Amino acid sequence: MSKGTSIKDAIKMWEEKTGQQAAEATVVKLISVQPAFIMKMDASLASLLKVEQLALSTNQIEKISNLNGLGSLKILSLGRNSIKKIEGLDAVADTLEELWISYNQIERLNGIECCKKLKVLYASNNKIKAWEGVTSLQALPQFEDLLLVGNPLEEKCSADGNWITEISKKFPTLRKLDGKPIIREDVLEEKETE
Repeated sequence: MSKGTSIKDAIKMWEEKTGQQAAEATVVKLISVQPAFIMKMDASLASLLKVEQLALSTNQIEKISNLNGLGSLKILSLGRNSIKKIEGLDAVADTLEELWISYNQIERLNGIECCKKLKVLYASNNKIKAWEGVTSLQALPQFEDLLLVGNPLEEKCSADGNWITEISKKFPTLRKLDGKPIIREDVLEEKETE
């Protein structure tokens, strides 16, 4: 079995393909790296000094790590990997605004609460089964866009007919859920009385 492609080699291939210097780029996409997928987020990520959007989707990454030095990172895309838990975000907690982690193996969103600027979380098709798996999102003051479709919790609540109502109560700052705007009755009532 192949040991995978290192971040260093993936960056080199990206630079050759795009003709850009990764250290100067604001958007770096290391998606579905061939001939062998990226399996580990290694220290070579620190060379991406100016990156604002980093895409590591469709690889075989199991753990979020080595984000130190990415002081400008706003969007981190890790969809379609093998991540089981949220960790290692402390290094980008002051800048990260969007986290895309759909199609992983995540059961709980614990570890995300350090990201106080996070506005968008795409976490569809994971393994979140209970409300306890999402309560850490309540600590995010700017949080407004959530994608959780395809998780056992969403599927159960949608089948019961109370998904939008329940999630709206738990996350009052939420404006968009599963790709659709949330229309709140309390907001409509306020507008009618004005």
